[in-house]
Amino acid sequence: MSSVATWPSQAENWLDQRGKGAWIAAMVLGFIFFWPVGLALLAYMIWSKRMFKGCNKRKHFHARAHGFQSSGNTAFDAYKSETLRRLEEEQENFEAFLKRLREAKDKSEFDQFMDERARKARETGSGDPVEA
Repeated sequence: MSSVATWPSQAENWLDQRGKGAWIAAMVLGFIFFWPVGLALLAYMIWSKRMFKGCNKRKHFHARAHGFQSSGNTAFDAYKSETLRRLEEEQENFEAFLKRLREAKDKSEFDQFMDERARKARETGSGDPVEA
């Protein structure tokens, strides 16, 4: 009877070790083979908040994934810490650059739209019909 009671927790631990993608794959397979199983997995993922884990916790995830535990060598630990800090800073700078790039593209597209709109308004005002 104990193996029956522990297999769900073993399966849960196994899926947790593989991440959200494994949970989603299990849910999709559940829907494919027997839809109540997929529905049960979806409900469990939402209820246990597994569906939303790590959405805004990227730095915490990286800290755990890259192992900030001490190696025993203080010089190496300082080097690793500084390198990771620098890489995170570069990533933040790159993300800010991409945001500015997207904003500039959006502004350019909006300005183009407004120019075309103004041109059509001038054409309409001069008596030339504008096709809608």
